Amino acid sequence: EVEQDKSNQLLEEYLNFGGYPRVVLEELLDEKKKIINEIYQSYIEKDIAYLLKIKKTEDFGNLVKVLAGNIGNLVNISEISRTLGIAQKTVRDYLWYLQKTFILNKIMPYFKNIRKEITKAPVFYFHDLGLRNYAIGLFGNINSLQEKGFLFENFIFNILKERTRNTSTGIRFWRTKDGAEVDFVLDVGREQNAVEVKYSFLKKPKITRSFRSFIERYNPKRAFIINLNLEDTLIVNETEVNFLPYFKASRLFVQLS
Repeated sequence: EVEQDKSNQLLEEYLNFGGYPRVVLEELLDEKKKIINEIYQSYIEKDIAYLLKIKKTEDFGNLVKVLAGNIGNLVNISEISRTLGIAQKTVRDYLWYLQKTFILNKIMPYFKNIRKEITKAPVFYFHDLGLRNYAIGLFGNINSLQEKGFLFENFIFNILKERTRNTSTGIRFWRTKDGAEVDFVLDVGREQNAVEVKYSFLKKPKITRSFRSFIERYNPKRAFIINLNLEDTLIVNETEVNFLPYFKASRLFVQLS
């Protein structure tokens, strides 16, 4: 219980401040803010101005803000282009640089039935949650459950990304036009494993209609629901659904190997 309380406290800090060592090691909030501000300004005003050879970095900064407010959501390039008043090609170029400079990760949809499932629109996650929070003025001030839910999903994505690095495992997401969705689909060889992320304390194992829909359609051997506390297993059809608390998420990879 004490260990879990400590884990939860560290999780809250990570969701608020991210993982840059200089930020994490600083104890005072004002100092943390000063350091993240330095990192952000240096990146936008020096690195990007130099890389993109642009004097006005305002459009680039605005794009970062738009994406920071949309983690885990479909990103529509033409919509962003209209919102920011910049060309679609420029948006694509900026997105490419954001990925190459380790600010963003892009994941694409998983589909077998191309007509039914939404294709092409990607989802983006941030490498560092502190930088993401700073971009939209929420650094150290994450209070809403919904906001924490998005950040927790991003946090789990970062774990999945790190653990699948240098492997052939792909990470995608699943959405259908009728609104069913699964946060992550891990392609392991010819198998697909669904991963759902829930920022909540669960009293008993419960499966959403979307998750059940994926299981019924693709019959994965295993599926995972990563949450704040519950460890349990259910069998749905022939799929083993494992409920794992986030601090035991590494067990997911033991089971997949």
